[in-house]
Amino acid sequence: MDAGIEAAAGADISCRILDSPLGALLVAGSSRGILRIAFECEGIDAVMQSLGAESGPRVLKSAGLLDSVERQLEQYFAGALTRFDVELDERASTGFRRDVLGHLIEIPYGSTRSYGEVAVAVGRPRASRAAGTACATNPWPLIVPCHRVVRSDGSIGSYLAGPPAKRYLLDLETASIPQ
Repeated sequence: MDAGIEAAAGADISCRILDSPLGALLVAGSSRGILRIAFECEGIDAVMQSLGAESGPRVLKSAGLLDSVERQLEQYFAGALTRFDVELDERASTGFRRDVLGHLIEIPYGSTRSYGEVAVAVGRPRASRAAGTACATNPWPLIVPCHRVVRSDGSIGSYLAGPPAKRYLLDLETASIPQ
């Protein structure tokens, strides 16, 4: 387990708000790993409240926790990191959704797959809409790269932080592919 994810004394969830090219990001972790990454447009206070309601713990804003995740996100946005190395707290991910999210990590940096291709890859070829729903409810955007999944016609489709954010991420990765 990454030492930067240990829960702070007396708190079950620790969090940090980071600046990014996409705006503020909330990163929340537990002793099990990263629990959630949320974009500013989701309402950071609302996400923190829902984390507390769902998990039952106290939520602590942490200044010293989650250092490794912060460094990796900074490296990713600088085009210097192509794959994250963090533990995920997977308690919110089960069944088909877990299968889809597990497959997303295997989509190479700078590449895309269609929702249909993802559904086929996880053994449910007729479940492209369900694959889209799994992407839309991904608790770990950026780390689990749901932004790499596009429509079958190649258009980018939706993204929780908005289509411009998805386009930004795809362009960042395309421009940063090691030659």
